[in-house]
Amino acid sequence: MTHSLTFDAISEATPGPKWTARWQRSWPAYEAWFVARDGDTGPDRAACEAALRDYMPELVPVHAELTKLAGGSDRAARFLSTWCPPSYLGGCSLAVATSHDDIRLVRNYDLSPDLNEGLLLHSAWTGRRVMGMVEFLWGLSDGINDAGLSIALAYGGRQETGRGFGITTILRYVLETCETVPQALRALQRVPSHMPYNVVVADASGAAASVEIYAGGGAKVQPKLVATNHQTDGSTPDRGAFTQTFERSEHLNAVLSDGAAPSTLVGRFKHAPLKQDRYAEGFGTLFTAEYEPKRRCMTLHWEGAAWAQSLDTFEEGTRNIQYGEAAVGWPHHAGGIDWVKIGMEYAAGRQPDWRSFVPDWGNVA
Repeated sequence: MTHSLTFDAISEATPGPKWTARWQRSWPAYEAWFVARDGDTGPDRAACEAALRDYMPELVPVHAELTKLAGGSDRAARFLSTWCPPSYLGGCSLAVATSHDDIRLVRNYDLSPDLNEGLLLHSAWTGRRVMGMVEFLWGLSDGINDAGLSIALAYGGRQETGRGFGITTILRYVLETCETVPQALRALQRVPSHMPYNVVVADASGAAASVEIYAGGGAKVQPKLVATNHQTDGSTPDRGAFTQTFERSEHLNAVLSDGAAPSTLVGRFKHAPLKQDRYAEGFGTLFTAEYEPKRRCMTLHWEGAAWAQSLDTFEEGTRNIQYGEAAVGWPHHAGGIDWVKIGMEYAAGRQPDWRSFVPDWGNVA
């Protein structure tokens, strides 16, 4: 069976019709997931908005505008705040390679193709230009800003939760408000995350850091510029053997120890053990993102394809990516898909099968 994912590159300086269209497309599935995972029993709207004011005041106007565009409901406001959200899983491998005149941050995003938004958004919501891969409709799994600061996340390996924000909102906050690695580290240490994550950051000066972030607050800088899906606090990662987190970490450490040139780092991510192909099991590499802080640009890589983008010359467009061995054709549109049912399947912990949600699947060639 093949799997596919459509990637869209969209530029919208301030929240408007393009973001609203994405909300309308994706909210039914997110709402189903939020409700099924007891999101309605979490903090109320007032508490969510107060948390934003306390920890990320610069994002308060953005959150208010997005909530308005989303219809203004309490559920939408609470969802978009990502304050104490339901838990969720992920994968990913991260590394930074540096030299005297270059620095590259590279990440593999590992998940099911059914569960990624496939959106590269170029924006200037707080006046600073930011581009990155969107999650939870306004957060970022990775990105870069007009100062050259780059950042990416990896799941920390445990479903432990605490009082904090969804990590993708925190990454958005870092890129909206920071210019350097030291500034980013202070923000990551100050703003609490609701789950454990590993984050790497790099800036245009050549500085870089890898940070373990803990549920409920706290962050610790690590000695190696790599991150996978476990932490160094003695905890046992969920599905560690399945995700091969230790093997991937050891491989990345060896790559950096060998003195890999920054420009060659991305090539290492395109092969095992970093590249994953278990798409039907919900763990495949959906894209490799390569960030160049000094040039303020990024490139999305897939097998046999690449898409370069720059903060200065960003181009909107679409790419449809096929994963896995060709066996069954996939639809190239999503208009008839029942996103609510997909969200409910995901909320129940089951791997969604697109075939059961697409009308007239048997007629798809």
